[in-house]
Amino acid sequence: MTERKIRVLVAKPGLDGHDRGAKVVARALRDAGMEVIYTGLRQTPEMIAEAALQEDVDAVGLSILSGAHMALVPRVVELLRANGQNNVKIFVGGIIPDEDVPRLKEIGVMEVYGPGSSTEKVITDIRTAIPTAG
Repeated sequence: MTERKIRVLVAKPGLDGHDRGAKVVARALRDAGMEVIYTGLRQTPEMIAEAALQEDVDAVGLSILSGAHMALVPRVVELLRANGQNNVKIFVGGIIPDEDVPRLKEIGVMEVYGPGSSTEKVITDIRTAIPTAG
């Protein structure tokens, strides 16, 4: 049985124009053998959900530094679920206050990574959450 590559969409929702962290994570995931689709800056939740559907991804990573995570992340989750993508894992990185993390996890976010998080932890967490035998 061969293993298929994990497909991950990395997106920058909202008006935040800083994408260094998203690019670092995208590169680390790619270097770890995953297929990575990076959507670029200033994506709407609708654009992200449509790209996730079209690309048939296993996970969506959202990078948010603007403080709009409590509006943007729930909308992306809602749209993914509306598309029937109930198995897509969602992870969030950026400047997320500790008090918002439990609510994000309640709505379906797999993990939240703050500044200085290890890319190895992100890779391990995704590999653990997504079965690849197929």
